Amino acid sequence: MRTEICDRLGIEFPIFAFTHCRDVAAAVSNAGGIGVLGAVGFTAEQLEVELSWLDEHVHGVYGVDLVIPSKYEGKGIDGLNPEELEAKLAELVPQGHRDFAEKILADHGVPKLPAEEHHNQLLGWTATTVAPQIEVILRHPKAKLVANALGTPPAEVISQIQDSGRLIGALCGSVKHALNHKNAGLDFVVCQGTEGGGHTGEVSSLVLWPQVIDAVGDLPVLAAGGIGNGRQIAAALAMGAAGAWTGSVWLTVEEANVPPAQMQSYIDATSNDTVRSRAWTGKPARMLKNDWTEAWEQPENPSPLPMPLQMMVALDGVKRGHRYPEAAKDVNFNPVGQVVGMLNKVERSADVVARLINEYVESCERLNKLNGA
Repeated sequence: MRTEICDRLGIEFPIFAFTHCRDVAAAVSNAGGIGVLGAVGFTAEQLEVELSWLDEHVHGVYGVDLVIPSKYEGKGIDGLNPEELEAKLAELVPQGHRDFAEKILADHGVPKLPAEEHHNQLLGWTATTVAPQIEVILRHPKAKLVANALGTPPAEVISQIQDSGRLIGALCGSVKHALNHKNAGLDFVVCQGTEGGGHTGEVSSLVLWPQVIDAVGDLPVLAAGGIGNGRQIAAALAMGAAGAWTGSVWLTVEEANVPPAQMQSYIDATSNDTVRSRAWTGKPARMLKNDWTEAWEQPENPSPLPMPLQMMVALDGVKRGHRYPEAAKDVNFNPVGQVVGMLNKVERSADVVARLINEYVESCERLNKLNGA
């Protein structure tokens, strides 16, 4: 299973685990893959705490995932610090959208946050707010990989990361986006089919992976979207992928910082229970369908705003869902891919890595028998 990108990163297996939980990231890195911590929900100060913890608990290396959209409301506003940009963008959010979001939460009995738990509205959804996060990453030598979740990173960010000796890549959901990444000089591409959790395009993994692999030539492609077992990893590598980028499978592991009620929602869900919706972030993202996503689809209700304005509306709901998961079970933010239908038990992260490897080996042995080897 070892590929060239393993050698470049010094990891044993090309299994990349995107997660918002540092415990999961550490467990996967220590099991021979590489954990990739999603940074979008952290301030720079919080990210410093998370990466310092990972430095202490990861034996090898880990990665960090940022969100710098190629297009977003407010792009091009220069000269503002993150607080000033948040205030400027907040002026663009109609009060009617905030009132509607509050009504959904109130109708479902989700309590408001205590006054002392004030939170930022914007977080890391713009180049301005991501800049302090990058400064933090560069202070941590074990953070050897950076990925951008939405679009090609700005040229100055690419240079900054590569000049530090780190690899930088980005996710894509089309051949066009993959070629943009290659032309920008990125070190790898994460090719995610529509089955994946979070922001996706409309083309399925089985169709998209080989198209992107052929289009970008020798640029390493990490296959993403719907990977939950080693058979799927074997299929991706057989198509020419350099590794597997996984995400949803880590939502139902023991180490995941997922409240029991929310985890049970994932375990109970089928692959038919997901939907691509703009209701939380403003861009199409796959998640569990629930009362929140349905409410924003009704023609008589407000339509989701562009990124990052919709998240500025919805973030209070995200925070309240984390604090009161039982009350928010029908309106919680549950980003997950169609592979959720395969996630029917809780496993340890290291055991998931071992299972993926064993299933991969079994798949290769099956093919060898078919080929008379």
